[in-house]
Amino acid sequence: MTEKIIIAGFGGQGVILAGKLLAYTGMIEGKYVSHIPSYGAEMRGGTANCSVIISDKEISSPLISKPTTIIVMNPPSLFKFEEKVLSNGKVFVNNSLIDDKVKRDDVDIYYVPANDIAEKAGSGRASNMVMVGAFIGVTEIVEKENVKNSLSNVISKRNLKFNEINFKAIDMGYDFIKKELLV
Repeated sequence: MTEKIIIAGFGGQGVILAGKLLAYTGMIEGKYVSHIPSYGAEMRGGTANCSVIISDKEISSPLISKPTTIIVMNPPSLFKFEEKVLSNGKVFVNNSLIDDKVKRDDVDIYYVPANDIAEKAGSGRASNMVMVGAFIGVTEIVEKENVKNSLSNVISKRNLKFNEINFKAIDMGYDFIKKELLV
C-alpha cells in the first residue's frame, strides 16, 4: 500500500508537523517514507504544505504530482489541490473553516470539523492532530498508537506540555471518522 499525501493550510495550522508526524510514524513501522515541507513567503499566516509518501515499497521519487490523498485546512488549499488528486483518491476537508464543497465526484470526500473537535479536545490549535486522526482512521496506513507514541519525537520540547491535548485530538478525529463511515 502506498499513500501519497499533500497536507495544506495556512502557516501556523501545523500542516508541516502533521506531515512530519505521519512520516516519522511510517518510518518506525518499517515503511519507506518521504517528507518534503513547503512554506509560503510569510510562513505563519502564509501558505504552507507538505508532501508525504508512506509505502510498503521503495519510493522512486519524493515529489508528488498526483496525490492519492489531500488534507486541506483552509479554502485556498482546497482550490489549489482539489484537481490534483487521483481519481478514486481521498479528500479530507476541514469544514470548520471551509464552507465550499468538493466539486469532484470521482474521489472519496471526508468533511471533518477539525477546529470544532480540537476545541473540545482542549485547544483549537490541535486541528492538525484531528485531521491526522481522521486520515489514519480511513486509511489505516499507520497505527494510531504508533502515531501517538511518535509525537514526542517530532515536536519541540517546549510543546511537550500539549501532548495530552494532541493525543485526545488524534483520538477524537479517529473516532469521528469511524462514526461517519458507519453512516
